[in-house]
Amino acid sequence: MPDHAPEDDFVLPEEAVSVTIPPEADGQRADKALAGLFAEWSRERLQECFAAGQVWRDGTAIPKRVKVAAGEVLSVVLPEPVDTQVEPVAMDLTVLFEDEAVVVLNKESGVVVHPGAGVREPTLCHGLLHHTGGQLARAGGEQRPGVVHRLDRDTSGAIVFAKTDAAYYALVKAFSERRTMKEYRCITVGAPKLDSGTILKAIDRHPVNRVKMAVSEKGKAAHTDWRVLGRFAGGRYAYVHCRIHTGRTHQIRVHLSDLGCPIWGDTTYGYKPVKDETDPPSRFLLHAEHLAFPHPVSGETVDLHAPLPAEFTRRLEQLRAAH
Repeated sequence: MPDHAPEDDFVLPEEAVSVTIPPEADGQRADKALAGLFAEWSRERLQECFAAGQVWRDGTAIPKRVKVAAGEVLSVVLPEPVDTQVEPVAMDLTVLFEDEAVVVLNKESGVVVHPGAGVREPTLCHGLLHHTGGQLARAGGEQRPGVVHRLDRDTSGAIVFAKTDAAYYALVKAFSERRTMKEYRCITVGAPKLDSGTILKAIDRHPVNRVKMAVSEKGKAAHTDWRVLGRFAGGRYAYVHCRIHTGRTHQIRVHLSDLGCPIWGDTTYGYKPVKDETDPPSRFLLHAEHLAFPHPVSGETVDLHAPLPAEFTRRLEQLRAAH
């Protein structure tokens, strides 16, 4: 039975958006199908639409668990966009380097880089506006002050922000021309058979789950070099160094998963607790350990290393102790 009965005089709101369920979403729950169609909105925000009775099929509001069929038309009033005003918020930040043009942080796992749909907690942008007294570049947009590149919420490590518009444009150019060095450390479940290698596989949106990425010949070129730093528990785990030459969304996570070695804790890309695992990580263990880039003013190389976070170090020590 539907959660909300149709009204005889029901009129679809003008702001509603209507979409047709594609063949690949046939038989899916309504919330999952819409998440694939509206990848720019978080699952949490879309589920608020269901809770508010703002998703309709044939004039009837439907609950999120209803199964949908290919060819059906759903109408939804999308959640309001987040406030475009980013206010300064005092936060504990670990600064690796700072001058009048740039600031580089060692980002903590669990912290979001910039505001966006479904993000309600303070982000690094909020914290940096407070730290710099509002001195962050606005060239990339008011919602992303200073943002030159991004790290996923759960990824920790080195990330650079621009403090002036001139620095922003210079850094974006350097990243796009691949004049930067981006090296990561991670712990994988399963160890690569070789000690090192290169992955040259294009990455695109997942064909069904639009919040994920996937290896695809139709995607954009992606280049990851990897090297095993240590093997543990008979190959059940590995400590892996990765250097990325491109900056695709979720690149390392997708490439290592495709290699058969998902990052420890990364349930989105294939991690499942292994047999006898009593203390699985709450977040995936991926750290941006090394970042180097040409300074946007002087042109000299800024070369920085971000110490591993405590959780990452603890896991490595446990694996080494049991080796």
